[in-house]
Amino acid sequence: MTARNFSPWAQWMLALEEVTPEDPLMLPIASREALDAWRVRVRGRLDEWLGPPPDTVPLDLQRTNEDQLAGYRRERVEFDSEATMSVPALLLVPDGRHGPGPAVLAIHGHGPGKEAICSPDMEPSGGDYGHRLAGEGYLVLAPDLRTFGERADWNPPDHYACDTNLVHAVMAGINPLAQNLWDLRCCLDVLAAHPLVDPDRIGVVGFSYGATLALFLAATDERVAAAVVSGYFSSVVESHKMPWNMCGSQVLPGMLGRIEHVDLGALIAPRPLLIESGSDDLLFPVAAARTSIAQLRAVYRQLGEPDRLEHHVFVGDHRWDGATAYGFLRRWLGD
Repeated sequence: MTARNFSPWAQWMLALEEVTPEDPLMLPIASREALDAWRVRVRGRLDEWLGPPPDTVPLDLQRTNEDQLAGYRRERVEFDSEATMSVPALLLVPDGRHGPGPAVLAIHGHGPGKEAICSPDMEPSGGDYGHRLAGEGYLVLAPDLRTFGERADWNPPDHYACDTNLVHAVMAGINPLAQNLWDLRCCLDVLAAHPLVDPDRIGVVGFSYGATLALFLAATDERVAAAVVSGYFSSVVESHKMPWNMCGSQVLPGMLGRIEHVDLGALIAPRPLLIESGSDDLLFPVAAARTSIAQLRAVYRQLGEPDRLEHHVFVGDHRWDGATAYGFLRRWLGD
């Protein structure tokens, strides 16, 4: 009797064997001209997947509450990103800031949302990097992503918000990753317009799901002057092999075998990029990260800026570390 397969996941694993990467990043890079042409092709493919952006609307930024914490003022703000969508966020303004200086867009991972990364009492795995960055003297904007924090709709306990949202988005011909990237571009607009921000010194930091968006945002918006990607950068194919890893807000239709983490990194180059990897992270394996980083280093070398790419591997699993992140941002964004 012929053996039968009843597992959808096994089918996807078999499909991986048939994946042939398109426009693979062959190393070493032959020339600057070849690299530039390759990046144009990849950026065009990415723009096609993300689709046309929504119509631009006035941000109409409003401050609704503020309180003083040790070292900075915390303001709750909200602004419009679409005609029918607003974004709640926390704006952390360091004490003593009197003129334009560096700023960081801090993107939360899965969990409670913006409050989680802007609280000094956050659990170590999620990271309190919003709070820490404000303490380091950066003006910080930390928004709630769609389906998180103040933007979380009620879901039955056996439903996962990211995946449920993807179902409804697919029916409407919309992609949640693209929606969140648009909201984050509006966050960059908010920061660039702030009188205490130098628009040429805006960084982005994210962990896990937030790192997904930090990587995609830096790859698609050159206003990001430096990026910290923690607990994500490795390989689309390798991370896809973990059955419960990716969520409905981290994927693009047809991306498997057609774009890789290293490709996104190559779109960021030569801007400064720090990758954090846990030695025991099963979701985004460090071995795959090292392979991708080695490929990406060739890109940075071709562009003449090898010291702008850093890879920090710490002992631990899937968590925020930050041991080199604050020094990295200080180096590239200044005081």
